[in-house]
Amino acid sequence: MINSGMTNRGCLVLEDGAVFPGTLLQPARASGEVVFNTGMTGYQEVLTDPSYCGQIVVMTYPLIGNYGVTAAFDQARRSYVRGFVIGELCLRPSNWQSEGSLGQYLTERKIPCLTGVDTRALTRHLRSRGTMQGRIITDWSTWNDYSGSKEEAELDTAQCTPGAASGPARLVEEVTTPEIYRLPNSGFRLVVMDFGIKKNILNSMSRKGFDLTVVPATTPASEVLKLNPDGVFLSNGPGDPKEVGYAIAAVREIITQKPVFGICLGHQLLALALGGDTYKLKFGHRGANHPVKDLATGRVYITSQNHGYAVDAASIADKGLVVTHRAVNDGTVEGMRHRTLPVFSVQYHPEAAPGPDDNTYLFDVFSDILASAAGGR
Repeated sequence: MINSGMTNRGCLVLEDGAVFPGTLLQPARASGEVVFNTGMTGYQEVLTDPSYCGQIVVMTYPLIGNYGVTAAFDQARRSYVRGFVIGELCLRPSNWQSEGSLGQYLTERKIPCLTGVDTRALTRHLRSRGTMQGRIITDWSTWNDYSGSKEEAELDTAQCTPGAASGPARLVEEVTTPEIYRLPNSGFRLVVMDFGIKKNILNSMSRKGFDLTVVPATTPASEVLKLNPDGVFLSNGPGDPKEVGYAIAAVREIITQKPVFGICLGHQLLALALGGDTYKLKFGHRGANHPVKDLATGRVYITSQNHGYAVDAASIADKGLVVTHRAVNDGTVEGMRHRTLPVFSVQYHPEAAPGPDDNTYLFDVFSDILASAAGGR
């Protein structure tokens, strides 16, 4: 049900000149890379996943907001998306956990939201053309000025890139923790390099007993090693991994001295630190139902994913790395391990939020690696 009181007409203008009209929840303007997520649920976790920093997110499922929102679902201290595009906004949520409506949530946090959009057509366009920059424009009448001129649309979009944190390295610096903090526990001591970590990753590792010290993304290897952890965890995060040079340099030094587990951006940084390469996917993997095959067992897992870049398999063939997991849909690298070092990583999110939790066993795998490295501790 669309709120009949919403009279703020608007549209999404893509850099190739395509225009998708809708209704704005509140007067707003936004710009960023336009991407789509195929999840049927988990919209609040998507909104607060730091990996979406700098992006306008399109939800492909037609009805969004039907179970409301609750603070427990937030994955970061605030939302980092530039805008939110949906087909239909549910104004009367029904769920025992609901603490309010999605509309209220978006309005209170001033997240630009365009509703009433033909998200099927928009998704098909992005699948065909690839992800691209776009703008959410407040004034409905403005779209006529763009519809006949691709050049004007591209120029106007280029003039409004994702705010102060426009570069990929800046995106990581925007979402990382500003200071070191600790989540004490009785198990192995980990340093968590925060490139934009989700809350449920920390929760998942805490439930496994890990003693966590979370450090900013810019922390050099010398400072990480000075903490003398049993191992190092490389988190998820936004942007192009090649642009986060300081992190690649730190990881390159750390992997020769400590066991390492990387997820998503951490997986990509690990490949680059070992001399491999990454590349940008046409439209990325974003959703909660992506099948991934474990090459050792042949088992297929359903995974939660959110990434626009992938590791080039050919580039790591002679770098001491073995591909352990592949995406069933397109064959891209979803996991790898080092032949001799206690180092491994996955491209997908074992902690889910949203999505299935079938893959939390990977935290147990890391615990086993730490135990082996510590001589059976």
